[in-house]
Amino acid sequence: MSDALIVLAALAAIAAGLRAWRHLHYPSFWLAIGFPLTAASVRASWRRVALGCNLTKKRQRWWFTTVPGAIASTGLVKVRRRFQRVAVDTKPFMWLPLPTRHGWRVTLHTLEGQTPGDYADAAERLAHSWGVHAIRVSSPRPGRVVLMATMRDPLVKVNELPPSPDLLKVTVGRLETGQPWTIDFRTVPHWLNAGATQSGKSNLANALIVGLAAQPVALVGFDLKGGVEFTPYAPRLSALATSRIESVSLLADLVALMIDRMGLCRQASARNIWQLPPALRPVPVVVLVDELAELYLMADKSEKDEIAKTSTALLRVAQLGRAFGIYLFCCGQRIGSDLGPGVTALRAQCSGRICHRVNDPETATMTLGDLDPAALASARAIAAETPGVAIVAGQDGQWYRARSFYVSEQTAEQAAQTYAHLAPSWSEITTHLPEPITA
Repeated sequence: MSDALIVLAALAAIAAGLRAWRHLHYPSFWLAIGFPLTAASVRASWRRVALGCNLTKKRQRWWFTTVPGAIASTGLVKVRRRFQRVAVDTKPFMWLPLPTRHGWRVTLHTLEGQTPGDYADAAERLAHSWGVHAIRVSSPRPGRVVLMATMRDPLVKVNELPPSPDLLKVTVGRLETGQPWTIDFRTVPHWLNAGATQSGKSNLANALIVGLAAQPVALVGFDLKGGVEFTPYAPRLSALATSRIESVSLLADLVALMIDRMGLCRQASARNIWQLPPALRPVPVVVLVDELAELYLMADKSEKDEIAKTSTALLRVAQLGRAFGIYLFCCGQRIGSDLGPGVTALRAQCSGRICHRVNDPETATMTLGDLDPAALASARAIAAETPGVAIVAGQDGQWYRARSFYVSEQTAEQAAQTYAHLAPSWSEITTHLPEPITA
């Protein structure tokens, strides 16, 4: 009895030690204990999992089979073995799984007739079969598929907003892969950000303002809520429009600014402002638009000309502004094709897409529908209890689930006050601009 108690006590001590190790330093526990056991389990169960997920193919193989022979007088059945070709289920070849920060990844060789879409369709079944949070599928080259498994959701809790040392680059959150979620205007110049009330859309704008406030850039705001969103950040804004009438004038200034920079680049034989000498290079301008739909909504025919002017000017900035240091970040609760062709044309120029939880399917379709049907399904599945979670498509051509860091209005206001001295005067930026072209 005493020996059994000693064994039980030792096992309990080992279990408690492993539990404490896992709690205190999960990465080392995962690499030393968790991943080897998981990798062995994945390799051992792959044939059964592939068969259950319809990822196997029937192939003819030479196999020993048992064939009934003659029945003896004693009533016993004589069985003999025959070597013949039979159809067997063949699984895709699997390489050794490799550990990642939040799970593991493994490369598969696709079978004949298979595409990465077959594995993407089976991703949810694979996740349930292996008991992981999610499986993401990618294809680095033809004939190869990479399964990226996430053991637990890395978006449940995100860290504080880190500083952004690079110009026009802001780390605003974390991707589902555990990597930082970065908005880089030099790589993806224009972004479309859709989301319902309390979905995290405004929080993302706050994170962007905090990240850009300390950088030598000009921030321009269009707040069609009458200024209630961006007015507290006015000390760091070079210009702010709070109505459609003000928006028409400010957009005209942006178009004129763009034309002026065109002439500057032409005189210097430069294709964009980044090829200009630092002494001649103008300050980059980031345009933040809140409630995009308000620029296109028409109450009566008297607003038709006004809407046409704003739509045309905003589209011109989106089409030509990247080379001349003018970047767009457009936000809206609802973005639908019923707002007119101007919205559809603007969407085509915004290669960066962010879709939070939305109230209507059309907004999700308008934001992500031309990218990937799987991204659209994931956007519609975002729960109301997870503010800040969004589907992001941007720099690498793929889409991810992501979550922005929580940035309160007070934090953003403090950043605007702290770096107010870095806000260039709009009158200085627009000095000696050519007269805007009017129809």
